[in-house]
Amino acid sequence: MPKNLLWMAALWISVGCGGGEAATPAAPAPPPLVDPAAKAAVGAPAPDFALLNAEGAPVKLSDHRGKVVVVEWYNPDCPFVEYAHEKGPLQKLPAELEARGAVWLTVNSNTAGAQGAGADRNRRAQGSHALPRPVLMDPSGAVGRAYGATVTPEVFVIDPAGALVYRGGVDDAPLGKAPGAAPIHFLNDAVNSVLAGGAPKQPQTKPYGCSVKYGA
Repeated sequence: MPKNLLWMAALWISVGCGGGEAATPAAPAPPPLVDPAAKAAVGAPAPDFALLNAEGAPVKLSDHRGKVVVVEWYNPDCPFVEYAHEKGPLQKLPAELEARGAVWLTVNSNTAGAQGAGADRNRRAQGSHALPRPVLMDPSGAVGRAYGATVTPEVFVIDPAGALVYRGGVDDAPLGKAPGAAPIHFLNDAVNSVLAGGAPKQPQTKPYGCSVKYGA
């Protein structure tokens, strides 16, 4: 059969043999998550990832190449996260950093049914916690495991070239209780250094918070 007739036959079948409605297009496949072999390390390229946010839109880390990116691991019902976003250092910092040209991404890697999981809960949390962007949903835990995220809030800073330059705690003051006279604001100091073209003085610190609730 000539090629043009083959093409016409395929078209005929696709519209229901001439008079029916066109076939419904298949739903787009979910975005790839992350290379399963990738492991985040300070000084190395940050593993690229793509996730759907709580509104169902795909977001890819590498789309923000050229900017400083902060990735926060998040659980809206964790007391440490609630304090940080409602009374502590993260009340205004995400919006302030975005206003200065950085990007703030929030990832929830808790498995379905765990504390703070689910798109609906995280859509509601976005407003109460003044997050500049919808929460990225990682229910499989693939991205969280690639980054080695252990608690919420735990933060990672990626420089404009795509390298991971800081990982650890927001500060040294769980629930506002610092061991010294005043908290050390590790995250803010790290981002300020990178925005100024330098490198964080402390590239890695110990995070604190609620454990990430990974699935099996």
